[in-house]
Amino acid sequence: MKKNILHTPDGVRDLYNEQCENKLYLEHQFRKVLRRFGYHPIQTPTLEFFDVFNSQVGSVSSKDMYKLFDRDGNTMVIRPDITPSIARCVSKYYPETKMPVRMYYLGNTFVNNSNYQGRLKEVTQVGAELINSADVDGDAEMIMMMIHALLNAGLDEFQISIGHAGFFEGLVKATNLGDELTQQITDLILNRNFWGVKELIAPLDLDDDLKELFGRMGDLYPDGESLLKLLPYANHYPNVKEAIHRLNDVYEVLKLYEVTQYVSFDPGMPEMHDYYTGVIFNAYSFGSGEPIAKGGRYDDLIGHFGKDASAIGFAIVVDQILMALQKQEIKFPKRKNRVLILYTKEHQKEAIACAGEHRKKDENVELLLLREDISSAEYEAYIKANNFDTIKRLGEEQ
Repeated sequence: MKKNILHTPDGVRDLYNEQCENKLYLEHQFRKVLRRFGYHPIQTPTLEFFDVFNSQVGSVSSKDMYKLFDRDGNTMVIRPDITPSIARCVSKYYPETKMPVRMYYLGNTFVNNSNYQGRLKEVTQVGAELINSADVDGDAEMIMMMIHALLNAGLDEFQISIGHAGFFEGLVKATNLGDELTQQITDLILNRNFWGVKELIAPLDLDDDLKELFGRMGDLYPDGESLLKLLPYANHYPNVKEAIHRLNDVYEVLKLYEVTQYVSFDPGMPEMHDYYTGVIFNAYSFGSGEPIAKGGRYDDLIGHFGKDASAIGFAIVVDQILMALQKQEIKFPKRKNRVLILYTKEHQKEAIACAGEHRKKDENVELLLLREDISSAEYEAYIKANNFDTIKRLGEEQ
C-alpha cells in the first residue's frame, strides 16, 4: 500500500507549475467574460444531500455518483453536476423573485466514470445560469456568452452545435414505439449512428413524414433558413414544429450578436441531462474528444425545489479547454514582471529590501540564496526554466 501513496487514483490528477498556472489563467479569463455580461458569483458546497441529484432531478445516474453517509445516517453526494445546486439555491434565496437572476460559478464536479472510458472523474467547470428568462433572448444570450468566453480563452477554431430537446421527444411521442424500442433509438443517436436509426425505423408502420424527420436527424444545418426546410414534414407534429421555429428564432438573435459563424444546428442532438426541456447546445474543438462546453434550457428543474421558474445555463469544462489549447499548440501568455534576486548570505538584508521595493510595484519577486552545494550550471538551468524578466545578483556568483 505504501508504494501507492505517491500516485493519484484513476481519473484524477495533479496539476503543478506551468500547467496549474495555465489553468488558473483560463479560469480568470472565463470569469472576466461572465462578469462583463452582468453575471454574479455564487459558490455551492461540494457535498450535498443525495436528493438534490436523485433520479427525479435527471442529473447523473446514481451509479456514477460518489456517495457517503454523514454521522446522522443521511446519504450524501459529492456533487456530479452544479446546475441542480444552483436550482436549489434559487428556490431558497429567490423564492418570490420574478426578475432575471444571473449567476456564474467555478467549481469541481465528480463523476465515477468507468476506468475504460478514459475520462477524468474530477473536472473543473466554469458556468453561468440565467433564471426567470423563458424567451428566445435568454437562449441566444447563453450561446453568445459561451462563444465570447471560448474566444477569450484563446480558442479560435471551435463550433457550437445547437439542438432542441423537444425535437426528439416530439418524434418519439408521435411514434408511440414503447420503452424498449425508444431506448434502442436513443442509444443509436447517442452513438451518432444515424444509419442504424434509419434501419430500425424503415420496417415500422409510420407516416412517411415521420420517417423523413427521423432520417434527417443526423444532418447539420448552417442557418435558420436551411432549418426551416424541415417544417413541411413537421406539420402534424406540434412539438417538432415548435422546436424548429425556436431554433430559427435563436439563429435570428445570434445574427444580431454577429456570432453565427461559430454555430450550426443539429436538431437530433441527444440531451446530456434528463432535466433539459428546450434548446440544448454543445461546443467542440480540435484536440478534445469530449464537448469542451455544454448547456441547455431546464424550465422544470427549479420547480423540483419549490419555485416555478424558467432557466437556461451552460458549463465550460476547463480541463477540456486546456487539453484543446495544448493539442492546437496555442501558447499561453507568459507571466510578466517576474524578478529573481540571487544573493549571498552577507547580502541578505539588501536582498530583502530590494524585493520589498519591487513588490510595492506589483512585481513578482523570488529570493534565491546562493549555496555552495549548488553549481552555477544548476542556477543557470533554473533561471532558464522559469523565464524571469529581471535577474539581480547581490554578492559573488557561484
